[in-house]
Amino acid sequence: MKSLAELEEIRKRAAAGVTLRKEENGIRIVVGMATCGIAAGARPVMRAFVEEVAKRNLENVAVVQTGCIGVCRLEPIVEVFVPGQEKVTYVKMTPEKAQKVVAEHIVNGRVVSEYTIGAAQ
Repeated sequence: MKSLAELEEIRKRAAAGVTLRKEENGIRIVVGMATCGIAAGARPVMRAFVEEVAKRNLENVAVVQTGCIGVCRLEPIVEVFVPGQEKVTYVKMTPEKAQKVVAEHIVNGRVVSEYTIGAAQ
């Protein structure tokens, strides 16, 4: 870094990566990011959700993180909250599964049942 302009550019790029956190009544994708989730691979899962939502320009979707969701053996865990519907809990998530959840559940309204906590147990 050699100038304030360069520093400002770095700040703008970093800020762009977190603009998906919105306080509105849209869809919320909540990624468990406690140490158990992170150890199981939650960071790449979170990144995949953020990138997929941004790529599709989904303005009514917020990707946020939380602490431990409580079932460490099934991490990474992601909860999807759609207004007016039951919460859906996805388990043992991967970046590839995250892309499918956005395409099927978030965009088309079809829960990806084989990734849910009910299918895992």
